[in-house]
Amino acid sequence: MPKQDKNIRRAAVSILRAWSKGHVYAENLIDKHARRNHLSSADRGLLNAIILAVLRNRRLLDFYIARCRHGKLDHETRDILRVGLAQILILGIPEHAAVNETVNCGRAPVRGLINAVLRRGIEKRKSLMQRAAELPPAELYSHPDWLTKRWRTQYGKNAATALMQWNNEPADTTLRLNPLRSESEALKGDPRLEAMPDLEGFYYLDGPVPSEWTEAGLVYMTDPATRLSVELLDPKPGETVLDACAAPGGKAALIAASMKNEGSLVCTDSNELRIPRLEENLSNLGVTIAESQVFDWTQAPPEDWHKRFDAILLDVPCSNTGVLRRRVDARWRLSPEQITELSEIQKTILSNAKKCLKADGRIVYSTCSIEREENEDLVVPFAKGHNLQVVETRQSLPHRDKQDGAFAALLKYREGADV
Repeated sequence: MPKQDKNIRRAAVSILRAWSKGHVYAENLIDKHARRNHLSSADRGLLNAIILAVLRNRRLLDFYIARCRHGKLDHETRDILRVGLAQILILGIPEHAAVNETVNCGRAPVRGLINAVLRRGIEKRKSLMQRAAELPPAELYSHPDWLTKRWRTQYGKNAATALMQWNNEPADTTLRLNPLRSESEALKGDPRLEAMPDLEGFYYLDGPVPSEWTEAGLVYMTDPATRLSVELLDPKPGETVLDACAAPGGKAALIAASMKNEGSLVCTDSNELRIPRLEENLSNLGVTIAESQVFDWTQAPPEDWHKRFDAILLDVPCSNTGVLRRRVDARWRLSPEQITELSEIQKTILSNAKKCLKADGRIVYSTCSIEREENEDLVVPFAKGHNLQVVETRQSLPHRDKQDGAFAALLKYREGADV
């Protein structure tokens, strides 16, 4: 049995070092450590808060470090200082606990240095924050320069700054009531829930999620932006519908609800490890019309799927730039080259899925990206080259709409097209 480690600051440093190797998402590393060491909800909450604070404020923390320490630092010591200063200058954790516990994360030769830098951060707190307020937005809100430049070009200087600021604020806890469970109606009067204006079934939740709600399938934790693509698809009872990139199942459940659990819903995902969770979620939410299987839509679909579906939802793999508030480490994983690569994958998926559409059917292409190359600049020329028309598009921008960023486009065959 592995030795348990419940020193939360040491765990945070260890997770950051593992994350820096670039193979695993931070949330997965946090979950793995919490389960292996049987962390209490309070300890897990603290670990999560520290990791997210460091990743959201990486450049800002490095600015603070540079003002408190001159000279080179090895990677581990820098991560220890990020953990310490995040607690002191961002999270407001009591200084005694933050300093002592963080100093103990370091090897003996560097503990004196760590202690000195953290105490200097406490002493210079006011001046550090004053100087930070004068930093360029990319540094103040800790986003890569290339991404900041891209957003300034696309949305303008003020909007780009507002977007970065939004990404660095903790996300609200949001959910939707499950219409397939009639018992969910009783939750509407719960004082912990606040209805979202003009968004039927979506609520803000004040406090932790009651386990009895999720276990009974009464609610699904999701952002209201997820509804855009399903509303555009408008699946009807009795139809044959494909959700091509379905895991973990949130949009598939919305589709089934729109179909009133009547018809056929095929849910596929390219990763077989995600299928069990998909099936568990759909069962828990009361979906009875779904079948699931592993399929990679970068490959040609089987012949018996050709022209089979009335409606197809393609929620394609994307850059996630619309959900950086929730996926805080994605900004550091992404590159301009990856956006180009993703757009090629997206076109391949769209091309293959199109073969499975009935002549009078419809496809909704959707992403949680706010990059034109993955959205309108992809679907418009694709439609022109494949006898399709873009009937309607919808977009959510986080800083404007106060929800996750998303894009959805409804495509149908042109009238008289040779299908």
